[in-house]
Parts: sequence; structure tokens; C-alpha cells
Amino acid sequence: MRLRVLVYNVRGFRDGVGGVVDVVAQVKPDVALLNETGSRRALRRFARGVQMHAAPDPWSPLARRVKDAVLVRPPWRIVDHRQRRFAGTDRMYPRGVSLAHIGRTGYRVWAASVHLGLRPGDRRRDAEELADLVRALREPLIVGGDLNELPDGRAVGFLSDRFWDAWLLGGDVAGATFPASDPTARIDYLFVSEGIRVERVLVPAGELVRTASDHRPVVAELTLPEEPAPERR
Repeated sequence: MRLRVLVYNVRGFRDGVGGVVDVVAQVKPDVALLNETGSRRALRRFARGVQMHAAPDPWSPLARRVKDAVLVRPPWRIVDHRQRRFAGTDRMYPRGVSLAHIGRTGYRVWAASVHLGLRPGDRRRDAEELADLVRALREPLIVGGDLNELPDGRAVGFLSDRFWDAWLLGGDVAGATFPASDPTARIDYLFVSEGIRVERVLVPAGELVRTASDHRPVVAELTLPEEPAPERR
């Protein structure tokens, strides 16, 4: 089973929902892992525009939201969803992970959208908490997001020791995603668990992606492992 995944920091849709919709509509991902998703209203408008379903955004009346999101395109659906706010995160700019169990007939996958902070120590600590959270998951796992760190950083290194950095397995010539106008840094990543085959990873080019956000998206073509057939009795 092929799975097309998009990882994208959409900058709160500050440059308009329409531009991001146009970028994503060209890609037509099965799964989108978004960061900086702005208001709930903007995220709903975006989801309608790209004909995808977003995992529910937990209500947080006493705290600022963790603005990461997992979206799927039918026939994929959200089976279950949870959000973890990282311990010790900044109250004004909270960091965390949105984790969704997604599925279609014969397939189940865990998808995590994560946005790490600006301080190296915080990023490494949050990467450890993320790894602990997904350690016991049985089905295949994809983890994507803006890690605010180059490939030689501590948090990226920690995750690379536990999962496969998709870019290293199938990356196109250039992998830089930031800044979108003239990218020089690879700070947006997709990691996959054992058993998922990476066919290709690319960073789209063109005028649309230069102006829709301050990041460029990462797009990956994956092949999921076949589920074992049930035993005969």
C-alpha cells in the first residue's frame, strides 16, 4: 500500500489559507502533518479546502493550544487521537505532539505531528518524551514536523538513532526547507519506523511554495508493510 505524506509548517496561515490550500492540493497527500496551524477556524477552513479530515483539536480553555495537526484524506480515517503537551514547555508557546491512529481496510498506521522549540536542551528533552510516548505502539509509525534543528543537532540525532530519517533513504537532490523564499536549512523532517519503505522524498519548488508559508513542505512516497494474514484455525 502506497502512502503519500506531507510535512508542512504553515505559519498559522498568516499569508492566507488559500495559498496553503493551493500548495497542498497540488500534492494531494493521504496524510498531512502540520505545524503552526493557527486558529481552529482556519484549520477547519483549510481541511475543507483540501478535502481532508483533521484529528480533533482538544479544547484547552485555561492554556494556549499546541498547534500541531494530523489530517487524512478518505478512504483513510482517524481511528483514535491524542495530544501530549511536553513537560516543562513554555506556557506562552507550548510544544507537544499530536498523535493519531489512522486506518483504512486492512491497514493501520500511527501518525505524529511534532514541533520542537528553539533551545537545544528543550528539543532534546522533548525528543526523549516523544520517543517514550510511541515506544509501545505496534503498528507502523510516521513522525513529522518542524524540529528547528539541522541534521547534526542533538534532538535530530536522538530520533535518527531510533527511527529512519526518510530523507536519507529517498531524498531528492536538495532537502532544505527554510526559509521558503530561498531555502538553505533542512529543519523539517519525516521519520518512519522499521518496515516502512521510503520510495521518494522531495521538497516542492515553484512560486506557490515560496509565498504560501515561511517553510517549504516535505513530501514523501512511502510503501506500508503488508499486514500478516490471519492464522487458520
